[in-house]
Amino acid sequence: MSTGVIIALIVVVAALVAVAAVLVVRARGSHGGHGLKRRFGPEYDRAVARHDGDVKAAERELDALVERHGGLRERPLEPAERERFEARWTAAQERFVDSPREAVVEADRLLAEVAGARGFPAGDQYEEQVAALSVHHANHVQGYRRVHRVVRTSDGGAPDTEDMRSALVEARALFDDLISTSGRDSDRHRAQEPATRDRSGHRPQLGFHRHQTKEG
Repeated sequence: MSTGVIIALIVVVAALVAVAAVLVVRARGSHGGHGLKRRFGPEYDRAVARHDGDVKAAERELDALVERHGGLRERPLEPAERERFEARWTAAQERFVDSPREAVVEADRLLAEVAGARGFPAGDQYEEQVAALSVHHANHVQGYRRVHRVVRTSDGGAPDTEDMRSALVEARALFDDLISTSGRDSDRHRAQEPATRDRSGHRPQLGFHRHQTKEG
């Protein structure tokens, strides 16, 4: 092999290495900094808080989540599946009036099942399931954590009814995201909030919507 050919090969290899280095830097840049903030939203702030303000450590954690779960493709639900899930959620909300903790337990179970049906890790792998959801549904995954904490809370330290109602309302946002056609148009589906008995002990009318207000 002549000297000229060897030099040409060296030049080509060096050029390929340089191009690869640029691609790696760009890929890292798309995951880090502002890219991570845009992708994770409130989850970015929670990660920073978990690391006591260490932004670099938080971004390493989030980068690892993207590497592990970013390639997941959500499986669309069949219309019949969606209807069954929606009916179960409505029933859980109505149950909240008389059995708030049981309603939250059902919501926790239902979120695990819907996420599994969409292609996320199975519900018996809660931590992995939540990690994957945080990559693809970062704006609403916190509601799932809240209802799951209620389920795992001992009877002696159970949250009050309003805390459970608030957790169920927040979890509804993730549920709507998961059952929606696109996985992102949850506002189109969101309707009912769980109700509680009024001060007189009477059962309020169920099926009210967020935009409704009481008439004086």
